[in-house]
Amino acid sequence: MFKTFTGFHLVEAYHKLHHEQKYHHGEVQRKLFKALFVIFVTLLLWNLPTSAFGIDGLNIVQQRIIAIFVFATLMWILEVVSSWATSVAIIVMMLLFTSNSGIAFMCDEEVVGPLLSYKGVMSCFADPVIMLFIGGFVLAIAAGKTGLDAQLAKVLLKPFGSKSDNVLLGFLLITALFSMFVSNTATAAMMLTFLTPVFKQLPPEGKGRIAMALSIPVAANLGGMGTPIGTPPNAIAIKYLNDPDGLNLGLGFGQWMMFMVPLVAVLLFFSWWLLRTLFPFSQKTVKLEIEGQMKKDRQTYIVIVTFLATVLLWVCEKWTGINSYTVALIPFVVFAMTGIVTKYDLEEINWSVIWMVAGGFALGYGLNASGLAELAVKSIPFGDFSPFIILVISGIVCYLLSNFISNSATAALLMPILTVVCTAMGDKLAPIGGTPTVLIGVAVAASSAMILPVSTPPNALAFSTNLVHQNQMAKVGIIVGVVSMLLGYTLLYFMGTFHVI
Repeated sequence: MFKTFTGFHLVEAYHKLHHEQKYHHGEVQRKLFKALFVIFVTLLLWNLPTSAFGIDGLNIVQQRIIAIFVFATLMWILEVVSSWATSVAIIVMMLLFTSNSGIAFMCDEEVVGPLLSYKGVMSCFADPVIMLFIGGFVLAIAAGKTGLDAQLAKVLLKPFGSKSDNVLLGFLLITALFSMFVSNTATAAMMLTFLTPVFKQLPPEGKGRIAMALSIPVAANLGGMGTPIGTPPNAIAIKYLNDPDGLNLGLGFGQWMMFMVPLVAVLLFFSWWLLRTLFPFSQKTVKLEIEGQMKKDRQTYIVIVTFLATVLLWVCEKWTGINSYTVALIPFVVFAMTGIVTKYDLEEINWSVIWMVAGGFALGYGLNASGLAELAVKSIPFGDFSPFIILVISGIVCYLLSNFISNSATAALLMPILTVVCTAMGDKLAPIGGTPTVLIGVAVAASSAMILPVSTPPNALAFSTNLVHQNQMAKVGIIVGVVSMLLGYTLLYFMGTFHVI
């Protein structure tokens, strides 16, 4: 995470605790058992005769991609190792066993079938969506270094005054705003730090502390829906929706915000009502004090101007002709040339998220480039499926999985499969608003998953304050999550049927 961000100590403590739990003696034994199970299933699928899969024309390369896909699914669901480590394994396995740079005796094209391009596999790490993420990370680092984050929080929270209910609304709205452009983990840590003096003012016997503590993860999770860079599932959805060799819908940054930001706003006001109802304040006013100063120097003004210009270019993509991926690199070059971001700052980029997303893209590339996706379309009667069943099942599966494993991993698994299904169903998806309803719906479902402390890092950080019990988090998480999915899917349905997306 970004060490420049206010509240980084909370993130550090969370990761330390997570690390200690991961390497506890009993947990190591469980992980070893899980690893052996995954290896067994993967090798079984790897060595079965191709006829056992029931797909006409399946070659050995395609069979290996199926085995790698199952390997990824089990590794991510069982959390044998970190999600990003599984993604690296996916890329390396594809390079060694399915590409034209693989192990010679295992990659004889005459025996195993057409091989993948090793350049194609490796290029997944330099996908335009990855550049979008890097641009977002660099903006966040620059904001933290100059103190712009704390200053923005001060300025934006000031209009909400000192009335407890209004301060709660302020934290919900500002946390969500930050989460649209900054990692939700860094945002949650920063905002929880700003809440520390508020917690001290509220009486221990009151429920207001719980409302305040829960407002941060709820807003951080919901706010991520607002932009393509707000959370990895959004970017993964954009990848498949805009793929020139696939759906090629040309969905822009501003277009995404046009329909998702109003949804986020409605959900935030609903969350405000819910938190006030479940956990009412016994103390009606609080004095808000936020420490930290913005540097008033040349670098700070460059960051402010660049930040505003970048957001403006993202929103005005259709008029400028510069796509969001190219725009994302503008702050990078500005901050690099002016010395605001140094080579040491680049170490603070959340590379684990980037590797996680790249591994998911590699799976999608393998499915398409090997011809496996096309074979599946021909072999499985997707056209006979009910579009409503596809919509409901994809949303529920994503929601359930995202509550227990990384929402990035969940999206990386589901998006390539759903892209194949949606392509095969064609016009049959029109009654539910088309392919965007399904794919963006999965991104909404991923962000709606916030039941448990392990569901998202913001949840874990809020839980670590010891102000929130797990049943309280689950109650709010279930209600907000269900309402979020219902409103989100309803919005996407109408947007699709009226051809807005």
